[in-house]
Amino acid sequence: MDGPIPAPRTRLPMPAPGFRMDGPEREATHADNVAKVNALQAVPRPVVAAATDYPAGQATRWHSHPRAQLVYGISGVMAVTTEAGVWVVPPERAVWVPGGMAHRVDFPTEVKMRSLWVSPEAAQGLPRACSVVTVSPLLRELIRAAVDVPAEYDADGPAGRLMAVILDQLKVLNQAPLHLPWPENARLKRIAEALSDDPAQDTGLEDWAKTAGASARTLARLFVKDTGMTFGAWRQQARLLKALELLAAGQSVTATALDLGYDSPSAFIAMFKKALGVSPGRYFR
Repeated sequence: MDGPIPAPRTRLPMPAPGFRMDGPEREATHADNVAKVNALQAVPRPVVAAATDYPAGQATRWHSHPRAQLVYGISGVMAVTTEAGVWVVPPERAVWVPGGMAHRVDFPTEVKMRSLWVSPEAAQGLPRACSVVTVSPLLRELIRAAVDVPAEYDADGPAGRLMAVILDQLKVLNQAPLHLPWPENARLKRIAEALSDDPAQDTGLEDWAKTAGASARTLARLFVKDTGMTFGAWRQQARLLKALELLAAGQSVTATALDLGYDSPSAFIAMFKKALGVSPGRYFR
């Protein structure tokens, strides 16, 4: 993964045309981290692990790598963006990024990131799409142990058996509903960008239609076509993902509810519980 670069205060990141991390945009200050990641790609082992810590407000550049990556933070929140959308990764969750997929990672909070890198051969049968997954207590401890293992470990020794168990665990990961699909239509992108900047606004499609050059009915149809979600569901998902970022950064439930345009904390808690099955307090416990 490319090294950290200064980034503006994170909103819900917007997909942009990807480029490989060996492109001309790479800055010299990132060379050490890029070299480390490149070296891991060539290690003749099915699974390797690495630890990297990022301060709040940092981001990687767009990049891709041959190995699939499980991006896990033992603390903090990350937002992984591909051309298909945004995946927000709170604590005790991870995001699976298939090999070769262009992506970037934003760090709105301080993050202690732990990554698993899976070779193309070992990734056969694993998901081919990006997704947020729940990290079980067992997998969490396996990852913590794996980052202390040398990259070229003895494949027939204890370290090799550790990585084999990790690979088995990756095959039974449970997905979490923390994805925000990004529309492709230019008119919808402008709406999505505005809502990303200010998730609290409650402008309806009738009002958006006045400046979009299309009827509200057309915009509603295009939202479902591009994202698989209704406009209302998409806006609620955008608010949910922003809420995860704010809550993980230590903001109170009341302040988060008001920042996102809810009339009361109880209305926000009801939405959160309906989406994720538990209250904000239990989710971050």
